[in-house]
Amino acid sequence: MRFEPLPELAATEILAQQIASLVKRGDVLALSGGLGAGKTTFARALISNLLGKPTEVPSPTYTLVQTYQGPDFPIWHFDLYRLKEPCEVFELGWEDTYDGLMVVEWPDRAGSHLPRYRLDVDIQHSTESRIARLAGRGEDWQRRLDEW
Repeated sequence: MRFEPLPELAATEILAQQIASLVKRGDVLALSGGLGAGKTTFARALISNLLGKPTEVPSPTYTLVQTYQGPDFPIWHFDLYRLKEPCEVFELGWEDTYDGLMVVEWPDRAGSHLPRYRLDVDIQHSTESRIARLAGRGEDWQRRLDEW
């Protein structure tokens, strides 16, 4: 497990850019934290970095999923906040993401459908501070974090 302090919004974006250099086809990033923690800010910076250019990355709060064609693989950005049941992820094309990158906000809403092998990015915030807890689930993610 790794802890990264995020003293300002720009630090969240920098962390996302650094994580972008670690991701590969088939990865899952699970972004958790309360409302306003910085999950969407992280996702926007990560996706823009992977696309190689500034890109409008709308929050998928209402659409539930946005897709992007990256230079090396597709990127699926899910926001599961409004799901009522975990099985609803399959209505969003959940099973079609194996050849790309899944970025999932509110991953707890996926229940047992959330892949076991993933990078958990938990952003905790208060009025004074913000910190990201990174946990690699599976040997490959843990190795990448250790080497980073």
